Amino acid sequence: MSVLSFKTYCIENYAEYKNLSSSKVFENFVKSKLLNHLESDYEDLHGMGKEFLMDYFDKWFGEKKI
Repeated sequence: MSVLSFKTYCIENYAEYKNLSSSKVFENFVKSKLLNHLESDYEDLHGMGKEFLMDYFDKWFGEKKI
């Protein structure tokens, strides 16, 4: 999976998980620098399961509503 495909996968799945639009999730990934983090830590993250990633993103954002 390419880095771009991985970022798209994360955005789309997190949007579905949180019942938000993909564009809103994308904005929040950019604003919080999570999108850059996904690229810099791609090697560690891209093999993780969907449930792990959703939990990881929840922790990244903390208790804030996105």
